[in-house]
Amino acid sequence: MRKELKEKGRVLTHLLRHAPEKYGVSLNLEGYAEVQDIIKTLDITEDDLEEIVRNDNKGRFSYLGNKIRANQGHSIKVELGYQESVPPNILYHGTSKNAYDKIKQTSINKMQRHHVHLSSDIETAKQVGSRRKGDLVIIKVNAEKMWRDGIKFYRSENGVWLTDEVLPKYFVKD
Repeated sequence: MRKELKEKGRVLTHLLRHAPEKYGVSLNLEGYAEVQDIIKTLDITEDDLEEIVRNDNKGRFSYLGNKIRANQGHSIKVELGYQESVPPNILYHGTSKNAYDKIKQTSINKMQRHHVHLSSDIETAKQVGSRRKGDLVIIKVNAEKMWRDGIKFYRSENGVWLTDEVLPKYFVKD
């Protein structure tokens, strides 16, 4: 993908997840923006937008007719409408050693986002965790026990598992 479109993709992510008002774009309650508003705001073509979405290796975006939204990761209030799902037995969370030192004392929490993001495979967790500074740590989570204990899970359109918090008692020690 062209460098220019990669940058537009970063702006699109920020716009749809965190600050639509900064860009003069309105989102509906489910977090969708009109495609034409996005094209105009980012000064791109519809084909450019399709390329951004198609080449996003994390599947961050989804369409509904002539609307587009981010699948998860919002810090603004949206109703994503995901149905509760039974998670796999084990899920993973990638982070840095520095963050892990704090997490193991408290929890993996959602911070300013709607949910904690968990991966069903180690490779994705590594990719996510490697964005943080410092040595990579992969936390193995006993999602089956969490679910049996009544903790809700949701699965986004791009396969990310979402929950409100992961307490250290659910960390699997190898």
